[in-house]
Amino acid sequence: MRVKLKGVNTVRKRLADGSFRTYHYHRATGEKLEGKPGTAQFLASYTQAQQATIQRAKGTFNDLVRAYTGSVEFAELAASTQAEYKRMLTKAEPRFGFMPVKALDDQRVKEDLLEWRDEIVRASGKREGDNRLTTISAMLSWAVDRGKLKANHILGFKRLYSSDRSDILWLEAHIRAFMTVAPLEMQRALILALHTGQRLSDLLRAAWTNYDGKVLRIRQSKGNVLVAIPCTRALRTMLDGMPRDATVILTSVTKKAWKKRHFSDQWKEASDAAGLLDLHFHDLRGTAITMLAESGCTVPEIASITGHSLKTVTTIMEKYLSRTAALAEAAMEKFENASATDFANRLQTGSISGPKV
Repeated sequence: MRVKLKGVNTVRKRLADGSFRTYHYHRATGEKLEGKPGTAQFLASYTQAQQATIQRAKGTFNDLVRAYTGSVEFAELAASTQAEYKRMLTKAEPRFGFMPVKALDDQRVKEDLLEWRDEIVRASGKREGDNRLTTISAMLSWAVDRGKLKANHILGFKRLYSSDRSDILWLEAHIRAFMTVAPLEMQRALILALHTGQRLSDLLRAAWTNYDGKVLRIRQSKGNVLVAIPCTRALRTMLDGMPRDATVILTSVTKKAWKKRHFSDQWKEASDAAGLLDLHFHDLRGTAITMLAESGCTVPEIASITGHSLKTVTTIMEKYLSRTAALAEAAMEKFENASATDFANRLQTGSISGPKV
């Protein structure tokens, strides 16, 4: 059984006699690897090059990346977060890989990191640039906590990208438009999200064994929180009427579990067809919280469903609810019908005589 080794470049060259020969090189060091892939000689050559890379990386940015991504703190992050952090740190290695850790303790490194962020912004946008620097900052803060660095000089750096989606909700018209054109698989996902308020990654992992006919239990990847969601009548009707062709509840048309990227592509296609260019799947989470609040649910009740902290639910409600008409209408209806406001409700111009002279 041949094991595929990472970091190997394969080059095919034409010789003077017209024949071709394949050469293999260790990507990080550029060293030529001896022997053919799968042989003991090739493995020994590869191992030697890897050891040279490790020795060269000691006490550098690359060394810190390996320590951080191998830490227990990193392991506690959601799998999707881990993958994204690794991607961004890998992108930083060509520029900072062999920077000594001591240089990271020098406050002048902030200028270097910000200049690199600016280059990323010009090439890939503000969001990508900020996110890459945020990931490095998370690593540096971890290093400070572990005593590997004295300070994180980019802690709290000013972000260039800002996105306020606090006024973006799925309204009834949006949902109807989506349900009219979306495939059945997408319709099921919308209903599940709207009636649970969960993240896409957690919904895609939700299994039939988590549903007992009344309650759907979901172990959230972020924070490892277990939430037990009593299903609404509409959600139970959908779930009970679905075929159980796979382990997970949400599947593609081929009855297989979704890959997140594939799902996102299909969701965008359906959203575009419905003319909903500015709405995201994640906006359903805020919409669910808003609907729960408009139904009279308290902050603790909402948190028990969504898995948020009480503080986070309050913050979300402050952003979303200030922009919804339903609560404003309910508030004014109470104002009109309360005995304490009877005088104000009867007040009209000229209804109170002026002072006698």
